[in-house]
Amino acid sequence: MDRIITLIEKDELRVKALDCVQQLDLPHCYLAAGFVRNLVWDHLHQKSVSTPLNDVDVIYFDETEFNSDNYRLIESELSLLMPELNWEVRNQAIMHKRNGDKPYLNIIHAMSYWPEKETAVAIRKLDDGSYDCIAAFGFESLFNLQVTHNPKRYLGIFSDRVSSKDWLIQWPNLRTVL
Repeated sequence: MDRIITLIEKDELRVKALDCVQQLDLPHCYLAAGFVRNLVWDHLHQKSVSTPLNDVDVIYFDETEFNSDNYRLIESELSLLMPELNWEVRNQAIMHKRNGDKPYLNIIHAMSYWPEKETAVAIRKLDDGSYDCIAAFGFESLFNLQVTHNPKRYLGIFSDRVSSKDWLIQWPNLRTVL
């Protein structure tokens, strides 16, 4: 966790994005997936320039939210604050419906259903200015340059994502683990 925070603090774009998301004061809200994962893989591949982010995943957990389109309002608000990013916001408390799972209990439980274990990482800025970094499966495999299939999801989904996202091309030292 400390290594990720150190990397984040050196990345102006990510610090600014974390500041923007913190302003929204959403419950159990984090920046997740490629926002953290790509930064670590870039660092481990000694890239001098960060790999561009296709999107920035904002996840939160609000069981009291009944407007399933609320994510659009949040994305619009974030786009006003930081238009250079493609924001993708999802309330993990309702994502089980789309994914055909039983209801998720919390943010970590929801992340534990993501197709790759190394994608299930997230960070947020706390009110005191410190950072909180979480991972559904720990951080070891992320720093070991693995892309690990999560058996809670079909292998085909995992394989399609690894292929379509060109991870093994962008970060050639990665190895897949089934």
